[in-house]
Amino acid sequence: MARKTRIEYSGAFYHMINRGNYRSWIFESEGARVSFLRCLEEVCLAKGWRLHGWVLMSNHYHLCIETPDPNLVDGMKWLQSTFANRFNRYRKANGHVFQGRYKAILLDAGAVGPVCHYIYLNPVRAGLVVGSELQKFVASGFHQLWYPSKRWSFSDISIALSEAGGLRDTRAGRRSYRDYLVWLSTEDGERKRMGFEKMCEGWAKGDQDFKKAVLSDLKDGVSQKVVESEAKELREPLWERRLQQGLNALEKTDADLTAGRKGVDWKVALARHLRESSLVPNAWISARLEMGTAKSVSSRVSLHRQECATKDKQWKALKMLECVD
Repeated sequence: MARKTRIEYSGAFYHMINRGNYRSWIFESEGARVSFLRCLEEVCLAKGWRLHGWVLMSNHYHLCIETPDPNLVDGMKWLQSTFANRFNRYRKANGHVFQGRYKAILLDAGAVGPVCHYIYLNPVRAGLVVGSELQKFVASGFHQLWYPSKRWSFSDISIALSEAGGLRDTRAGRRSYRDYLVWLSTEDGERKRMGFEKMCEGWAKGDQDFKKAVLSDLKDGVSQKVVESEAKELREPLWERRLQQGLNALEKTDADLTAGRKGVDWKVALARHLRESSLVPNAWISARLEMGTAKSVSSRVSLHRQECATKDKQWKALKMLECVD
């Protein structure tokens, strides 16, 4: 099976996540936490990464990193394998430490602040610390944010502070940021607006212009590796690219997806094109094209296959895309 393809480029931001194998508690002991953080420090210095936020929970980690050079894969391979070797040597054990390859969610610059807020609030959501004492949770970048003398040289808290209301890195600014996080932890509407419930899902966080820009730079070979990958979040860039190509062929835009009826002819034709050209799941199509349920998409596509006339200009325009792939 093909390895999962990562999207790398200079200046990219990522939300990195991984869990212990079988959700085991890999960071329960102080020794394990210290060992991982030493590895993290080493890789950030070696690869020139900037660390915008991080937290170690009992069975998983979250990192928000920026890669000035396109070296995510090499760095993460070293980080996880080196920690796993040290962890197993300490425990005199063998086997996998993490449940699999890490998840790397690409971030638009505007999504970095919300991701940092989400990361810092992990211990609060888990009931490990109250928000007003968040600085006491030492296995978190917020602890370093609160105590400047404990920060690494590659730590960058400026985006998190800025996205919380233009705060400055002063004692008053750090206190205001903690107050902001306490407020955010109780504001369901604001967390929903930031997308907290889907913060660990998908392949990218950002607006459609950001995603289109990333997809437009993907080489055909990379796209092929993406579609061969078993990970949904890594096939999604190709699905989005196919969708944009289809919209262009039909002279439609993302706004038309919202305005158009669920079962309008051109949407059904586009749904069929996505199904047959890239095996895009009905659930993704139904949500992205705003066509109701996955079951309704399946029914409409099946009916289109049975009744579609060869003179259907919309379908012919979409079929032409196959000739240029």
